[in-house]
Amino acid sequence: LRCGMRTTKCQLLVTSLCVMLLGLSIATLSTVTHYGLHFTLISNISLESNSYRVIHHAAFYFGICLSMTLILAALLSSAATVQESQCLTAMGFFCFALAFCGLIPAACWRYTHGTEVENSMMDVYDLVYEEVRRNASSFRRHELTAIHEAFLCCGKRSPFGDTANVERKTCPSGQVHDVGQDCLREIQDFLKKHMDFVSMLLGITIGFTVYGMILTSFLWFSIHFSSNLDRKGKYTLR
Repeated sequence: LRCGMRTTKCQLLVTSLCVMLLGLSIATLSTVTHYGLHFTLISNISLESNSYRVIHHAAFYFGICLSMTLILAALLSSAATVQESQCLTAMGFFCFALAFCGLIPAACWRYTHGTEVENSMMDVYDLVYEEVRRNASSFRRHELTAIHEAFLCCGKRSPFGDTANVERKTCPSGQVHDVGQDCLREIQDFLKKHMDFVSMLLGITIGFTVYGMILTSFLWFSIHFSSNLDRKGKYTLR
């Protein structure tokens, strides 16, 4: 039993370190996504139908809460391992379980609504582009120019034609005549790379979270039965 507990403690310490690094990675990714130029440009565009803004803020707060839960689980598990405390072990298990309950819906949403983020961002670009095409207001034109500069693209393929005037006014110099710089495609490719990284991070975190739950539960039972064995055969004479 002691040998098994020692092995579990070593594995749990390593797992806690990995979970803490994953928690910090998720916090960093959430912050970069929330404050990154590409994402804030689309989120800050003042359109009533800007559905991306809701996803943008929800993803940030969810990511921060998840990262804090993972870091707390790692700290509690490390402390429980050092002190062999049943209470700390149970709290660590609870934090792992709480993180797991958040990770599974996030992973399911990623795969069932995989194109919702990119569709919402491309819808925003479409609406801004069409407003500039119909009415070249300086406000929308500045927003469209900022998007073109951020994504290094120029305009889109429009069924209405007459896009040369819009692209000449809003595209960065040197990209007006570039072929294959369709902004809708650039936005889609950019988000695909970003979401693939998010999916990979979610998958790794789920794996370590499940392993942390198994180790903390095993450690709790090991401490419990070890303390019972230590008390067995001890009597007090009165």
